[in-house]
Amino acid sequence: MTPTITATGALGHSLRDGGADATTYDVTVIGAGVVGTAVARELARYRLRTALIDGSDDIGNGTSKANTAILHTGFDAAPGSLEARLVRDGQRRLAAYAAATGIPVERVGTLLVAWDEEQLAALPALAAKAERNGYHAARIIDAGELRAREPHLGPGALGALEIPDESIICPWTTPLAYATQAVRAGVHLHLNCRVGHIDSGQDVHTLTTTRGPLRTRYLINVAGLYADELDRQLGHDAFTVTPRRGQLIVFDKLARDLVDHILLPVPTEAGKGVLVAPTVFGNVLLGPTAEELDDKTATGSSADGLALLREKGRRILPGLLDEEVTAVYAGLRAATGHEDYRIRAYPDQRYVAVGGIRSTGLTASMAIAAYVTELLAGTGLELGTPTELPPLTMPQLGEAFPRPYLRAELIAADPAYGTLVCHCERVSAGEIRDALTSTIPARSKDGLRRRTRAAGGRCQGFYCGAAVRALIEEAQP
Repeated sequence: MTPTITATGALGHSLRDGGADATTYDVTVIGAGVVGTAVARELARYRLRTALIDGSDDIGNGTSKANTAILHTGFDAAPGSLEARLVRDGQRRLAAYAAATGIPVERVGTLLVAWDEEQLAALPALAAKAERNGYHAARIIDAGELRAREPHLGPGALGALEIPDESIICPWTTPLAYATQAVRAGVHLHLNCRVGHIDSGQDVHTLTTTRGPLRTRYLINVAGLYADELDRQLGHDAFTVTPRRGQLIVFDKLARDLVDHILLPVPTEAGKGVLVAPTVFGNVLLGPTAEELDDKTATGSSADGLALLREKGRRILPGLLDEEVTAVYAGLRAATGHEDYRIRAYPDQRYVAVGGIRSTGLTASMAIAAYVTELLAGTGLELGTPTELPPLTMPQLGEAFPRPYLRAELIAADPAYGTLVCHCERVSAGEIRDALTSTIPARSKDGLRRRTRAAGGRCQGFYCGAAVRALIEEAQP
């Protein structure tokens, strides 16, 4: 007999043994990336039995962990599209949420740099597009002002379109905050729970997973790269996900003084192109590439991809190539060949599909969650009256904000916050302890790095790796 799936310890409330009411969820969200966790958080505001499941061992462990970490304004989305509306709404929601919960955000602004006459001539149309998207602060600046604003730019820049309200944000703390609030409000989080088959009955979907069967009345598919495969199991062929690999190079913190804004090229049909951007952790990003692949697991970097980035970076910011590289990583975006998000409800099946959420998904996540919840209500689910979730304060990872090792009052109350384990990123024993015992604890070195920055600095764990591993092992049940 296959055991019924159960939640574990800090990851949710254990299910009761018994009849259907004890083992059937009202709603199950498949996919614990930034959008899936946002949806789960939104549903946590209602008196529903909700599950959030993911095939990985952590939340935000797919596309969400490897993006360019920009809080977009939506100035360049297709006017009138669902994406344009949700990015615009999501930017306002997430900016307010980040301020309330301590997610690091820095408003640095974006400059779309024109490197030739054709690109310069395209700037007025891009400014007009921003206006149609409800963004009215865009303005064109000439070469002289551009050079004054970014003195380290390569030669030949002719002007730029300034988007002053674009920001950089922590891409890891955001889904962790969503999931933490959801779990604390009663959502059951099931990790290492990959869906193999979906059997849809008249009243209940039965999911065959790697942790046993799971039954749910309503189903939300936010499975990212695998959303199309699950969608087809339910009889639909609305989109096909083609993984688009984006490789990026992370430069040392000593490079941070070279750039003050997010530097973008004039966009093309293939995307926004290769950018140079500061991060909230004090580094500088160069990337991403845009490579259409067949393999949904191909997150490795390539010599050709990194060579392309260095070639592009040399033109944009020549001095950047003289700086030390801290890390290289790659992520896969869920491209569908459509310009817009692929979000659709199927009332007869009590099912909502959420596909084609590209690089703007981080920004739009809270608005997507609200929109999906509205669609869910339209399929027949009685939501009831929403409640406010208890406030949440997340660990502060931003370089521009007070870190625990600098806070005398915190160290006086608990000396562990003054004991550094990772010297490159200034991560204390207290922070690591907290991450290993939190509502959704880190279970791996990568999970701990995303929660604390430990082993994510210049030496990439060469000095602190053994100590970090020992602390993880001590915390394992």
